Formats: sequence, structure tokens, C-alpha cells
Amino acid sequence: MGDTMAENVTWRLEDLYAGEDDPAIEADRSWCRKEADGFSAEYRGRVSSLAPDQLLAAVERYEALMERLFRLASFAYLSFSTQTQNAKAGALRQSVQEFHSEIHRDTLFFELEWTQMADEAAERLAASPALARYRHFLESLRRYKPHMLSETEERLLAEVSPVGAPAWNTLFDKVLGRLPFGARRRTESEVLSDLHHSDRGVRKQAAAELTDGLSGVLHILTHILNTILLDKSIGDRLRRYPHWLRSRNLENEADDAMVEALVSAVGSRYGLVHRYYRLKRRLLGYEALYDYDRYAPIPGTPDRTFSWEEARDIVLSAYESFSPKMAETASRFFSGKWIHAPVLAGKRSGAYSHSTVPSAHPYVFLNFTGTNRDVITLAHELGHGVHQFLAAKQGLLNADTPLTTAESASVFGETIVFRYLLGRFEKPSERLSLLCSRLEDSFATIFRQVAMNRFEEAVHNGRREKGELDADRIAELWMDTQRAMFADSVQLLDHYRIWWSYIPHFVHSPGYVYAYAFGELLVLALYQQYRETGSAFVPLYLNLLEAGGSRSPNELLRPFGMDLADPGFWNRGLNALEDLLVDAEHEASGIIQS
Repeated sequence: MGDTMAENVTWRLEDLYAGEDDPAIEADRSWCRKEADGFSAEYRGRVSSLAPDQLLAAVERYEALMERLFRLASFAYLSFSTQTQNAKAGALRQSVQEFHSEIHRDTLFFELEWTQMADEAAERLAASPALARYRHFLESLRRYKPHMLSETEERLLAEVSPVGAPAWNTLFDKVLGRLPFGARRRTESEVLSDLHHSDRGVRKQAAAELTDGLSGVLHILTHILNTILLDKSIGDRLRRYPHWLRSRNLENEADDAMVEALVSAVGSRYGLVHRYYRLKRRLLGYEALYDYDRYAPIPGTPDRTFSWEEARDIVLSAYESFSPKMAETASRFFSGKWIHAPVLAGKRSGAYSHSTVPSAHPYVFLNFTGTNRDVITLAHELGHGVHQFLAAKQGLLNADTPLTTAESASVFGETIVFRYLLGRFEKPSERLSLLCSRLEDSFATIFRQVAMNRFEEAVHNGRREKGELDADRIAELWMDTQRAMFADSVQLLDHYRIWWSYIPHFVHSPGYVYAYAFGELLVLALYQQYRETGSAFVPLYLNLLEAGGSRSPNELLRPFGMDLADPGFWNRGLNALEDLLVDAEHEASGIIQS
């Protein structure tokens, strides 16, 4: 890995707390404990009898309590992410998770009493002008009414939650964060980065090192996944969810039929994946394309490493070409030290943007190695970050969006950078390289995520019907769903059987992955509208970001004339993706012939 100059790009968590020993942490814990007690004393048993102005005061007080609590949780999580081997950081994260559970236990009566109110009374209250700011929050809470338990049961679940899924999430992060790969004892992020290397031998070695490292802890990762599957199964049964994905769909404000239409539409177009990888095999001149060749750069791709400054300038310039306001907001992440970029031992892999709380600002987490993909990842996470920053004006309860529309902002950021670069490349080989890179990212975001959704469905249902799944059975389900996507266009070797085990979404966020496909296809449609309408689109898009989660996804997208309930909607995005593939095939035809 070359010198990317990202080694010193670390975030300034002092905007939350000065460190794990900051006295403000204990002061905020004490305040939260006292405020939760006071809130309970004033409102328990009274929610249904509150007048609109009284309910407004209660919601605002609840929001202030949650903001202070989430500030604690955000700091503990961010700190632990970069130092999973640090005992003090790990202890703080666990302590805050337990405290969060305690406060949730003692305030959940508020949501319970609200959801248990008679529909007519609740609708009348929510429609009051005094509560206009929180109308969507209040109405959306009531979608959980059929799945809420008694307060005694809910308190018990909250009490034991720290030793449930969150504890297994932490163990997963610790195991992979401390796991050395290969003779050089590299991190997971470094090894995964080598799967994009131009040298086939380097890619093959990376695949071997990744497999060897995972094999050594496979029994632990298998047990973690089984426990997560069982934990969710128990929760779904207690809450009377009809299937494994229903709770995620409710959280995403997504209708079951809409999600099924998305998954079916994507699955019906797996042929695009086959078509692309057969083209890539010809471009690489291989007799067979193996799993570790999927992200190989095509011939003519500049073999270079981007410095941190170059990546920053590319993303900010691309954002500027779309909207100066978007670029100015993104630039604050760099000047304010809101980004953690270097690859470090003990740092968890992957990337994310954490919204924290409206009184602070988001933080972006990366493992930057200077690849083309890392530049796009920076654009992706800054898309999230800009969205979170602009939506903060809505307040904590209205800022966060469902995962589906949240991923749209990040993918739109990627698309802006892709189109910016494509307009500046003149050589056919450079344009083809960029098109192929974009197609592979889109395939990973749409088709691979839907294939992983199919895998999740198989393991969740398998765990519920057959009991604990051993590593071989999980591998069979993984390979079945992956082969359905690739068919014979990519040969999946035996080592690939255990590559399910390092994917954090299966552990941290069951059912999450289809949101990526949702976001990508939505963005393809949105960006096409931008190309057709030009600058008039920009304020509509910024308004969408600033609205956060204050309205439902359908309401947020209404100004764009989009209907997510239309089964044909997803095919419009897939058709736009096929147009990119046609462009790549056209650029490739001259290169292959020559």
C-alpha cells in the first residue's frame, strides 16, 4: 500500500467528549438518570389524557433526553471503532450500552401509552397544529402497535438487551478487528483492498490470506451468526411479526409488497451481471474469471494510488459542479476534522457516516488506501454526511431517515463524482475503465445486495425451521444464492464458501442490505431526472436532504413525481443501468478489436 497521506487524518471527538475519562460523561449520565426519573414521574399513565400543548412539551422533553443519551452512545461507538483492542474503549462502549438499555427501560412507557391509544383519539392529537413538527414521528410510532408487548414484558426485554444482539455485535467487531491476515499480519481492510490489485497473483494471494484468517475463527463467527439468527427469531415471535423481514420493512417505512417487487425485479435481471462479467473476461484475456478477479482493473486502467488530498479535491470539485452548498457542507468534514481515514491495527473494517446528534455533527469513518474505489467510498460516505448535517435542523426525532432513502443520498454522492470524472476523460481506455468501475459498484450495490438478501432469508428461515446451522450448511446457502447471481460468468472457488463470515451487516443489521439496492435504483431514476431538468432539480434535491425523516419516503419523493408503489419503478432504474452497460460494451468493442 502506497503512502496516501491519510495517516494523520483522524477525527476530533472532542466535539462530543474530551476522552473516555471526560468528567462530562459521568455528568451527562447523571443528568439522563435524573431526567428519566422526572419524565416518568410526570407522564407515566397520563399520555392519553394530555392536551396537544402538553403532549408537545412531553415530546420535546423526551427528545432532549434522547439527544443527551445518544451523544453518549455516539462517542462510545466512534471511539471503539478505531481501537477495538483498547480495553478502556471497549468497557466504555459496553457500559453505555447497558446505561442506554436502562434509560430505555424506564421511558418506554411513553411510546407504549401513545401506541395503545384509540386510533381516533391519536389521529386527532397528531393532527393538532401544535404538534405539526412531530406529526410524522407520532404517526410512524403507531405502525408498531400490533407488535408492542405489555410494559412489564417490554421492560424485561430492555433489561436483558445488553447481553443480546449488541453484545454479539461487539464480539464480532473485536474478533475481526484483532484478526491478523497472512504472514505480514495485515488488517482485513488491507487484504480486501488487494482484491482490487492489477496483479492477478496479488489478488489470488489476498483471497488465500482472507480465507486462512477467517478459517481460524470460523467456529466463532458461525456461533455469532447463529445467535443473532436465534435472537431475531425469538424477538419476531414475541412481537408477532409474520416473517423475518417484517420488522426491517416497518423500520424502513416500506411495504412488504414493494420490497418483494424490488427483489424480484433485480433477480429477474441477473442477466446483466452475466453479460458484464463475460465482457470483463474478454477484456482481461482470461479463459475463466474467478471470484478474486471480479474487481481486477481492466487493461489501460491507470495503476496509481490517490493521495488523500487528491481524493478530497476530486469529491469536493464534483460536489461543487452539482451544488456549491453541497460542496461547502462537505468541506466542513475536512476542515473540522470530522473524518477518520487511516488503516490501523485494531480499527474495524469498512466505512460509515455516523449522524451522532443534531447539537454536534456527523463523523465519517473510512479505511483509506488510495484506490479508485476508496475515492468513490469517500463520495458515498460524504453523501450520507451531508444528508445528516442538513437534516439536523429537524431535531433528533425527525432527522434520521429510513435506510432506503438514507442510502439514496450516499449513492447520489457517488454518482455525482462518477459523472464528473467521466466528463473529463477523453481516452477510450480511461472512459471504459471508469464505466467498468461504476458498473461493478452498481452491481455490488444492487445485485450483490439482493443476492445477500436471498442468503439472509435462507439462513433466517433455515435457523427457524431446522435449528442451529453448521458452517457447511451456511456455506451451501451462501453459494446457492451467490451462484444464482453469477451463473457461469464468474467461477466461485472453494475458498469463497466462507466469505459470508466477514460481512458485518448480517450481524449488526439483519435485513439491511436491500436498502442499498433500493437507494441505487432510486438514484438512477433521480439522476436521470436531473440530466433532463438541469439546475431546477438541485433545490428539490437539497430540500429532500434537509427534510430528513420528517415525512414518509413516498411524501419526500412526491415533488419528483415518483411512485414507489409502482412495480415498474424498479425496472426504470435497471434500464438506466443497462444503458451504462451498453456504453461500456461500445467503448470496449474498439479496444477488443484492436
